[in-house]
Amino acid sequence: MIDAVDRLRRAADHQHQISRMIRLGTVNAATVPLLVPAVREFRAAHPMTQVEVVGAQQGEIHRSLLEGSFDLGLVNYLQGDDLPPDFQTTELLRGRAVVCMRPDSPLAARETVRVSDLLAEPLIVMRSGYVMHRFMHRLLAGRTPAFSYSTDGAEMGKLMVAEGLGATVLPDFSVVGDPLERSGTLVWRPLDEAGAAVLLVLQRRRSGSVPRAARDLHRLLVERARSL
Repeated sequence: MIDAVDRLRRAADHQHQISRMIRLGTVNAATVPLLVPAVREFRAAHPMTQVEVVGAQQGEIHRSLLEGSFDLGLVNYLQGDDLPPDFQTTELLRGRAVVCMRPDSPLAARETVRVSDLLAEPLIVMRSGYVMHRFMHRLLAGRTPAFSYSTDGAEMGKLMVAEGLGATVLPDFSVVGDPLERSGTLVWRPLDEAGAAVLLVLQRRRSGSVPRAARDLHRLLVERARSL
């Protein structure tokens, strides 16, 4: 009977591994250097497991993790933020905010960018609900840019910059190594006023069992982050 139970457990674990869909929520940070390589490696080890990557704001990711509709979440915090107790949190990357612009932008001629420089340019900011929205609110301290757009996530922000709509401020790990940056379509410069460090963390719900496939993807994301 014990052997039969062991066989059932192994079979269930194997089925869990090969057929499960893993759902990961992300605020679209460090997509190219971190997330894509980890998902590619996961796919090689779990060819029958589907990975669904969902772009969302941090609050939505947290709700979905608590409800069980997301297995893992990639979110940002600012250095010094309190971490919610309901989640197991693993810091993956710690970076600084940089200004992302086209090579023909006047800002690209500077070694560092001051806040006063940003105020004179069209600015693309993240919508309320993203950590970088809060970062910009602190950085600007009530000052208003010449013109601004708001959007969801770093990926859309970079595309808007590439199309010449303005500049944006993002964590360096969301810009360095990006295909647009590698091709020379985008460049970046550090901020003269660095502000708080930006953290990318991996979270999962503390309570409840964690599927083996989700544990494996968690491990791959941590290993990839260490290599960066």
